[in-house]
Amino acid sequence: MGEELTKSLWVRIKGRAGTGDIIVGVYYRPLDQEHQADDSLCRQIGAASHSQALVLMEDINHPDICWRDNTAGNKQSRRFLECVDDNFLLEVIEEATRTGAMLDLVLTNKEGLAGNVKLKGSFGCSDHEMVELKILRAARRVDSKLTTLDFRRADFGLFRDLLGRVPWDKALEGREAQES
Repeated sequence: MGEELTKSLWVRIKGRAGTGDIIVGVYYRPLDQEHQADDSLCRQIGAASHSQALVLMEDINHPDICWRDNTAGNKQSRRFLECVDDNFLLEVIEEATRTGAMLDLVLTNKEGLAGNVKLKGSFGCSDHEMVELKILRAARRVDSKLTTLDFRRADFGLFRDLLGRVPWDKALEGREAQES
């Protein structure tokens, strides 16, 4: 799965009968990485996200990303956020992992697949926190108030047809009236 431009390792953990395989990826992104390598990573993430279960651990070096607000300060960081969103990935670490910034990530495509995530202090002279987690063989069903839509099953033809029927000139007039 690897492309020469990225510093990544991908492992497939074979599942027993009745359980699917789990894809685990580990990735390091240097702070000065070129756009081509970022694009290469997004292609790799896209391919891996189609698996039944994916856990991706990364040192991304995008200090300007605000995960709470899903915003970024530069084009490369915004592109990475779009890649995460386009592949329906969830970030499971909730606290800063390096000097007040969220630079180390654990992303998954299935809620409940990565559990018991703990920051364990730095290792040696590193300024990064060690991240300990368990990859659960079968993702546990987690009660969540968050609704995740599965756009892979969407009927975009019907959606386009319905949008085509909206009288946009009247819709824009109504919006302008509300704003004034």
